[in-house]
Amino acid sequence: MSLHFNPRDITWLAFNERVLQEAMDEKVPLHLRIRFLGIFSNNLDEFFRVRVAGLKRAMDFKEKVIAESFYQPPSKILQRINEIVIRHQHNFDKTWKKILSEMADHKVFIKNAKNLTAQQKDFVRDYFDEVVESNVIPILLHENTPMPYVRDKSLYLGVAMRKKDWQYQSNYAIIEIPSRFVGRFVLLPTEDPEEKNVMLLEDVITFNLPHIFSYFGYDEFAANAFKVTKDAELDLDNDIKTNFAEKIEKGLKNRRKGKPTRFVFDKDMDKALLELLIRKLNLTKKDSIIPGGKIHNFKHFMDFPDVFEKYEKPVERTSFTHPAFEYGERVTDVILKNDVLLSFPYHKYNPVIDLLREAAMDPDVKSIQITAYRLASSSKISNALIYAARNGKEVTVMLELQARFDEESNLKWKEMLEPEGITVLVGIPNKKVHAKLCVIKKRAHNKTLQYGFVSTGNFNEKTARIYGDHLLMTSDRNIMADINKVFNVLKKPKEDYLSVLRTCKNLMVCPQFMREKIVHHIDREIEEAKAGRKAEMIIKANSFSDRALIIKLYDAAKAGVVVKMIVRGIYCAVNQKDFKEKIKAISIVDEYLEHARVMYFYNKGAEDLYISSADWMTRNLDYRIEAAAKITDKDLKKELKDIIDIQLRDNVKARILDKNLSNEYISNTKEECRSQIETYKYLKAKTSVK
Repeated sequence: MSLHFNPRDITWLAFNERVLQEAMDEKVPLHLRIRFLGIFSNNLDEFFRVRVAGLKRAMDFKEKVIAESFYQPPSKILQRINEIVIRHQHNFDKTWKKILSEMADHKVFIKNAKNLTAQQKDFVRDYFDEVVESNVIPILLHENTPMPYVRDKSLYLGVAMRKKDWQYQSNYAIIEIPSRFVGRFVLLPTEDPEEKNVMLLEDVITFNLPHIFSYFGYDEFAANAFKVTKDAELDLDNDIKTNFAEKIEKGLKNRRKGKPTRFVFDKDMDKALLELLIRKLNLTKKDSIIPGGKIHNFKHFMDFPDVFEKYEKPVERTSFTHPAFEYGERVTDVILKNDVLLSFPYHKYNPVIDLLREAAMDPDVKSIQITAYRLASSSKISNALIYAARNGKEVTVMLELQARFDEESNLKWKEMLEPEGITVLVGIPNKKVHAKLCVIKKRAHNKTLQYGFVSTGNFNEKTARIYGDHLLMTSDRNIMADINKVFNVLKKPKEDYLSVLRTCKNLMVCPQFMREKIVHHIDREIEEAKAGRKAEMIIKANSFSDRALIIKLYDAAKAGVVVKMIVRGIYCAVNQKDFKEKIKAISIVDEYLEHARVMYFYNKGAEDLYISSADWMTRNLDYRIEAAAKITDKDLKKELKDIIDIQLRDNVKARILDKNLSNEYISNTKEECRSQIETYKYLKAKTSVK
């Protein structure tokens, strides 16, 4: 019997459609619906920069050879992507139109160049002169000249200009919208104090086009937005004389030359200008050329101005202090006595920062070692590490220079941390370091004490406010010993580093060995099911696409193992006809981004439970340094299992992931998603009990 799989990229689009559905849901607060539109748009940009670009590169090879990796030929997947994206764009435009109507009910209006009052016209002229004009440099387009450099992720105006009495064709120009420098949104003055008027920066520029091009004497202008998405792959050269950081810098510069993967434009754009842009960008019918509405680069709407009546955040959406840290005891002293499991964003992130601050000041602390994948822009984590180094501690930071779209930021962190005396590691060749680990060593009373944490998410206090993650704070000697082994490998990677990682006994580590242990756990559940005994596993992840593990889960389902999954995004499995137990898989998309990875295996009642940094994807399991920590404390194990059960139970709105459902495997209900609210109530109740 042939096995069936969902293509990875199609299931990712299904996930992004679930984000769009949050914007469509009228029960979601209006400002959050606008934000979900921004998230949808930003997600789609990255999808085209990475996945669509990868599919186009794959088409250069023999499709039969690579079809197995994608589950379908890349050309077929690209065709489906274009069809789905155009449908999504239609729903997006319809949703935005509905939201605009609701905004009007709140007396919030988005103004354009044609519907300004006299007072607003004066304001827009002055604002352009004083703030915008110095950042606006038009580029004239001519048929016989090459296309100027078009920046990825930027928004442009395509401008068609002519004189009323001119017999010849229009002239054309493009203008980059300088939102990076002056912001995308402008608040306009109004006569009604209760009314709010917002103008987009491109409309400010459109209004001032006669002034910008006054030298040429044009009197008719048509301006329409467009943007180009490019291949974001970093091509790193093999020059042995160049260090890794220099290769990343060179790769970032070369990224500018990436081939366009998508061209999105205002469908009302001047037809001749549109054809000229398509020719100059060397686009063909095989490329994603997508007509849309007036507004593009909607990602900025994630930061739409706070112009609505104050939204009172429900108590279920406010972080609180973990009970272990309520009574003023030092974080260090708490975790030297007991393990603590923090669940973000329900628990405040402060204990993580406080632990590092305490270590920075503690005269007995000798060293701190930590991995950093994505740091906050004004990172309190890095600030604590800098002060630790200044206080004479030996500080080591594993800084992943290949963290996608954070490469430039991490290079800057490297330049900032190294002068402070911090040892900055950049990993193992051809392997990303995605593990979330920290170990602190102190020497007190002739004893060496070690403590730290293992997390499912990045050490980033900003994203910890909106990402659902778990972090285990512990002084378990065995876990600390394994974390030290990982850092020893990162400090001095050798050809036999895998044999060192294999000796880890309390952490599941990648590459390779996490996969081996996962298969071992599944096989044990299969044996129990075949023997007629209880067998169950629960997997929570962001993505599930690894072919070998999908097939292993198919074997489990055939044997009768109860398999439950919470997968936010990519989900490539499909229930087969011969399954004794159907795989039960849901996706949760709500106000918080579900980011945690958790593995549960019944194991004859022993109940093995892990938190992990790794998704069930080939790239994570075979090509990254990842780590999963086993939760051994009985109370913490129950707490984490209860949270997972809540998410499986209290999700009327969670989308069921199954091939047989319509609308790209999405069950779109209008019920309330309760899992995050119920998780909050559960954890808060534990606090009050304490």
